[in-house]
Amino acid sequence: MIGRISGTLLEKNPPQVTVDVGGVGYDIDVPMSTFYNLPRIGDKVALFTHLVVREDAHLLYGFGSEVERVTFRQLLKISGVGPKVALAVLSGMSVNDLAEAVATQEAGRLTKVPGIGKKTAERLLLELKDKLKVDVRIAVGGETPATSSSADILNALISLGYNEKEALFAIKGLPKDVTVSDGIRQALKLLSKS
Repeated sequence: MIGRISGTLLEKNPPQVTVDVGGVGYDIDVPMSTFYNLPRIGDKVALFTHLVVREDAHLLYGFGSEVERVTFRQLLKISGVGPKVALAVLSGMSVNDLAEAVATQEAGRLTKVPGIGKKTAERLLLELKDKLKVDVRIAVGGETPATSSSADILNALISLGYNEKEALFAIKGLPKDVTVSDGIRQALKLLSKS
């Protein structure tokens, strides 16, 4: 399997790019999240890849990060989700947005992606539950000095029996400079009111 491609970017035609590796041009389909972060044509580029072998073609998919590739592979494991649908999901939302939609069980966010209907969205939510983790820094609103404490508070709330949706809701209501112990106390107060 081809796991990584590194070479010169020759062409960019969304969603496909062509990368020259030692004189051989590889056509690679990429999600729009990767496409927008590509360098200019003629510059060096490195992509994590996933090769799909079919009876009539060998298709190469590329990703700007390992997290995107892992998520793409998780999506492919779901019945009824092929490479095109998985690519559409990653083009329509970031990995963290997908993880947050799964954590909060919001099918509506998934149905906004072209090619994803209500049944497919519900299947995705069910199959991806506990397989994708939300990046607390992004879910809480950016990187701050409190990000490590936010992650600790989230883990503490989950270990106390709250689900990820409830825990994220409580963390969003906390001041940015809160300590872990104060954050847990305040989060528990917020959760007891809801």
